[in-house]
Amino acid sequence: MKISNILLKIAFAIIFGAVYSCTDLNEEVIDEVIGGESSNPESAMAAAYGQLANGTFVDHGNVFGLQEYPTDECMLPTRGSDWGDGGKWRALTEFTWGTSNAAVSSTWNNLTSGITKTLTAIESLQENPDYENYDLFLAEAKGLLAFYVYNTLDLFNQAPYRDPFSNDDSLVILQAEDEIDHLISELESIIPNLANLGEKQTYNGRFTKQAAYALLADMYLNRAVFKDRYNKTSAFNFTEAAVDNNGTDMDKVIYYTSLLINGSFSLESNYFDNFSINNTGGSEIIFAVAQENDNTRSSDNDFAYMSVERGQKPTADNRGTNASCVEPEFYHTWDGNHEDPRFHRYYQYSDGTWFMNDGTTTSVPAEDIRPDTGKYWFHFNRGLQVGQQYGPTLDGKGGFNMTSDGRIAVSMLYMEKSTPTSMDFTPELNFDNPLQAVFSQDQINRGVRNFKWEFDPEYGNGTSAVDIPLYRLGGIYCMRAEAYYRSGETGLALADINMLRTSRTREALFGNAPGVAIPSLSEEILYNEIGFEMYWEMYRRKQMIRFGTFDKAYTAKPLTAPYLRVYAIPQATIDVTDGIKQNFGYLN
Repeated sequence: MKISNILLKIAFAIIFGAVYSCTDLNEEVIDEVIGGESSNPESAMAAAYGQLANGTFVDHGNVFGLQEYPTDECMLPTRGSDWGDGGKWRALTEFTWGTSNAAVSSTWNNLTSGITKTLTAIESLQENPDYENYDLFLAEAKGLLAFYVYNTLDLFNQAPYRDPFSNDDSLVILQAEDEIDHLISELESIIPNLANLGEKQTYNGRFTKQAAYALLADMYLNRAVFKDRYNKTSAFNFTEAAVDNNGTDMDKVIYYTSLLINGSFSLESNYFDNFSINNTGGSEIIFAVAQENDNTRSSDNDFAYMSVERGQKPTADNRGTNASCVEPEFYHTWDGNHEDPRFHRYYQYSDGTWFMNDGTTTSVPAEDIRPDTGKYWFHFNRGLQVGQQYGPTLDGKGGFNMTSDGRIAVSMLYMEKSTPTSMDFTPELNFDNPLQAVFSQDQINRGVRNFKWEFDPEYGNGTSAVDIPLYRLGGIYCMRAEAYYRSGETGLALADINMLRTSRTREALFGNAPGVAIPSLSEEILYNEIGFEMYWEMYRRKQMIRFGTFDKAYTAKPLTAPYLRVYAIPQATIDVTDGIKQNFGYLN
């Protein structure tokens, strides 16, 4: 069982219902809810952790959407009759989200709800000072609070807060420029009270010392941006003295990432194992949203489901939704690197059949079934999917078309909502209006799809047992490589990048060949290599801001002003909350 500790034994149906009634932070009650009435420590802590999975870090329309859809590697265009939704998705790509975008508002609400629930947990613990493991749980709650606040400040430049350790319970609006140093100091101070991963019944869904090291590395890597958010030239001071004046920000990134790299984690040789249904307890995962496909608490299949086309059927009862795709700028950074084990991986069935997805595989064995229905399960390949697609088709009787010898037949696929259009995923998007991410019905095949995250078909399309890594070892190597590079240690940066490249291996079809090292490193190569490792993991926006590429024009996006590096505070919040002001550049 993933949930094997005292914090999460309480049934989640109770936690999100009777025990904690304010599960969503509505703008109308923000002043009243931040630091609400506390419940018992177990349920309060479970609610704080549960908010990670309650849409916030697992639904494509929350933190993922805000960190990925405005970047050069991912978008969700309007496709014919689908995904119009008032323009809220394409607005994230076109940088026209304004002050009332529903996806932006949802993310703000969910993140600030995480702050609320974690403050409630802290207050509950304070009211029970004799509680078993008080110091450990309080440190975890403080660490989780820092995580929620940091992500809110990153996206919105501000975060609501009440001090649970003060008699003054007035609402405070934290500002990123000032608060980043306080967050770092607070997180460093609680490390002695946190458990090492695996000790005291902890696992990677809990906030441990190792989660703190990863969050501190992240905060130090982006501290210069927080302190100079609107720098027009993106000339951020990455080598400023650290908060404790012991070295620079980059020295701290190197220190904390090295603690993790030299620790008990190890890189997966199969890169895609990090994002598989069986990734629980994976060797790279430092801190994750633990998901269960058992309908007892929140989980989400979005990261896989969103990029699969409607005509692609993992089982006869499952389908994708033909939404998000890879942008050409990112796809073409892979030119010359298609042999990299992180680009694509073929699936092999137990009888030796490889699904080649090129018309040569005409059938696969019917060996796996969806557990709750007993229907056959078809495995698509992983990674980036480009060109004409193949797969199973329906027999009109609730199952797949089969061969005479009982195998799943594989055929050329067509777009479900534009049946004359072949399912040919094109790298180029070619919108009719270059600055509007809108396709006509006969253009809905456009865009390379990403099957990095494994599609979990059990219980329908919406739930998943795939844990969502918030920090994993591959990303830690990327952070250290960037810190080395910014510190002038190009050779050490190159060594870290090559460790990532050569530790991953290809499938047996290619002799399990390891990735190939590169001979040198420039800023552009480093930028691309980080993308190869971290694509579609809620990392790209921060990376682009640090490297000065976020404001540039790319697909369906014009050149933009620095104020769009952060999102608007939802206007509904501004209207009802004293003391909060709209972010610079946005009109009220």
